[in-house]
Amino acid sequence: MVGTARRHVLGLAVAAPLSLVLAGCGGSPAPSGVGKDGVVTISVNGMPAKTQPADRKDFEELVKEFEASHPKIRIDAREGQMDPKTFAAKLAGGQLEDVFYVYFTDPAGLIQRRQAADITPYLKDVPYLQDVRPELQDVFKDADGRIYGLPTGNYSLGLVYNRALFTKAGLDPDRPPATWDEVRTAAGRISALGDGTVGYADYSKNNQGGWHLTSWIYSMGGEVATRGDDGRWKAAFNSAAGHKALQALHDMRWTDNSMGTRQLLEIGDVQKMMGSGKLGMYMAGPDNIPTIVKQFEREYEEFGLAALPGTATLGGGDGFMFNPKASPEKIKAGLQWVQWKYLNPDREEKNAKKWAGQGIPIGLPQPNLFRGEAQAKNDAIHAKYANVPQRNFKPFVDRSPQVAVKIEPPNAQQLYTVLDGVMQSVLTKKDANLDQLLATAEKKADAILATVR
Repeated sequence: MVGTARRHVLGLAVAAPLSLVLAGCGGSPAPSGVGKDGVVTISVNGMPAKTQPADRKDFEELVKEFEASHPKIRIDAREGQMDPKTFAAKLAGGQLEDVFYVYFTDPAGLIQRRQAADITPYLKDVPYLQDVRPELQDVFKDADGRIYGLPTGNYSLGLVYNRALFTKAGLDPDRPPATWDEVRTAAGRISALGDGTVGYADYSKNNQGGWHLTSWIYSMGGEVATRGDDGRWKAAFNSAAGHKALQALHDMRWTDNSMGTRQLLEIGDVQKMMGSGKLGMYMAGPDNIPTIVKQFEREYEEFGLAALPGTATLGGGDGFMFNPKASPEKIKAGLQWVQWKYLNPDREEKNAKKWAGQGIPIGLPQPNLFRGEAQAKNDAIHAKYANVPQRNFKPFVDRSPQVAVKIEPPNAQQLYTVLDGVMQSVLTKKDANLDQLLATAEKKADAILATVR
């Protein structure tokens, strides 16, 4: 995934470094990570860099709090995230952390290559694990149901929209579009306001066009890649759903002229358009709203959030996996750290109160990691400390259960490069041949997917 999901939001700490010296007098820990005093030392990443002083300080304080309540565990915290380009070398060289941060696009490949530890035997006593949403936990499972990690953050794409422009165009800001036909109609009415106003905008470069086109295709009931009975992956976007998605984009761009003449956009361009008050709608996750408010000095009340039209949307997230060379003692300690810091409804009120006081947005509809009573408890806490207008997100919250969330395809970034070209052609060439674009891209995508193992 690109762009919008790499962020810091409620319940989701961003990656980062720092080393905390082993406190104790037991000497160097054994290979198992257990010192003579019985203290287990685990290395973890996910600590903010020095360039993020407030986030880093918060992380350091949480480490101290955790160690105080878990006197037999010490955290050796480090900066950085899982980098696919250096991962294998770090693992082979013994430099990989015991507990490491991953995006949802990473686990399948790591599990297949046996580059992550099977943590199934150690999960029995992990608190609240049964309350984690099953579709998020499934990201970290193999075909036999064995578990190799825990999710700690999630997002799904919806529609961010300007409530004032909706009202000005005679649209009800409390009833945003629920179908793509309604999106097209609303975009046309907003564009008709003139003065450079654009009804709908979308990305088309730096892999972000392919990322969004994937969500378009999901919403139309299609797939971008599917796995056959032989275990091999094939491109699946050259389909009725793929054609329908491109036709919708083409028609809004060229027939309605509701997407404006400026194209080859990426996330920063579209956020700037929304921040200027000249854009009606665009596809994005909830975290985009705080970014726009902060960067362009807007107010939360100006924006609404709707679920993506159609049957499904693209979603993603992040979590933590475990070094395949880690000892059982380290894995058990690492699970305690991840659960305590990232999957802990018991600490939610304390966190929400603190973050609200720091001006961090409380009350956004994601991440929502839990189900049942655990999530209901979190929702009540967020409502109590909310500093954003939750009513503006009600269209997203109310319809989201009807919209399936699908994660990104394998070799996602390479596929997005291919699909970028498709988006660019549709949005810059009025006579683009949609079927030919899909067929050509399919051949390139199949070559990429043939490398998936």
